[in-house]
Amino acid sequence: MIVRQYLHTEPVVAASYLFGCGGKARGAVVDPLDDPEAYLADSATLGLPIRYVIDTHVHADHISTGRRLAEAAGAEYVLFQGVAARYGYTGVADGDVLELGNVRVRVLHTPGHTPEHITLEVADRIRGDEPWFLLTGHTLMVGDLGRTELASSVEEGARSLFRSAERLRGYADHIEILPGAFAGSVCGRALSGKPTSTIGFERRFNRGFRLTDEAAFVQLMSREIPPRPARFAEIRAENLGLQPATT
Repeated sequence: MIVRQYLHTEPVVAASYLFGCGGKARGAVVDPLDDPEAYLADSATLGLPIRYVIDTHVHADHISTGRRLAEAAGAEYVLFQGVAARYGYTGVADGDVLELGNVRVRVLHTPGHTPEHITLEVADRIRGDEPWFLLTGHTLMVGDLGRTELASSVEEGARSLFRSAERLRGYADHIEILPGAFAGSVCGRALSGKPTSTIGFERRFNRGFRLTDEAAFVQLMSREIPPRPARFAEIRAENLGLQPATT
């Protein structure tokens, strides 16, 4: 298993990932933000050709380079099926599996931050069949969960996110989480500057993730909402290929 985490601070604070099976030379990039050449160069250096480029959701605070990277790498661009089918991308559904040699990626539909959000459960079959880590995007981050009103109402998104959090709490404490953002991102309110954690640590110390009462969870997610990103609706449209963004 090869994993590379990229921590971005410009134009927004976000994290992206290159990972896969070195032995079988099959890789994937998740939530790309940087110039495609950065991922292509590392892919070549590591001997890890990119087979899939995956966005965990349709971003509202920055322009994804997912489609550009997929085209440059000759890879499939992957989104949740509910949006992918409309725009000609590769769609995945809850429970689908993407094979990367000895690395298995299982798709979990985890709506809330956005309706189409997915989490990726990753296992390295050389070490064992059990999951090793979760690429959680903006569903579960270190210290918080993602804001819920950029693609739905606050309450509707929060109720979906509560069910997604319940699902993630079902994982064992030792499972690592690799999120799509860290401190400084507008997509959370109490984010840590440490960009990785575990299910167990977040279960104990993440104020939203530890809540098991839905009403209390919705109330929490309705407070202290950060300012919305400028032109967030237009940016989401650009990330779907619908229109040029103005940023």
